[in-house]
Amino acid sequence: MNINFYATLRLITGKKTVELDLPDGITVREMLEKAFEAYPPLRKELMTAENDLHGHVHVFVNGRDVPYLADVLETRISAGDKLDIFPAVGGG
Repeated sequence: MNINFYATLRLITGKKTVELDLPDGITVREMLEKAFEAYPPLRKELMTAENDLHGHVHVFVNGRDVPYLADVLETRISAGDKLDIFPAVGGG
């Protein structure tokens, strides 16, 4: 399963797209846990101490931000889904 990382998250992964060997039907939360196993510093960038996404983080599944999906982090995903993860982005 391919996961695209943007902005400062690329400094942690070392590349834009990371391929993880994950089964179809895994949840977004399970996918994130596998990404944290591969890249431990991602956890503090993406998750709160309560194991929820930081409000400024955006995880998109097929172009839809996870908080707007029916099952939020428990949404099931498959290898064909497009996964994009963005940190907070600011500018001025």
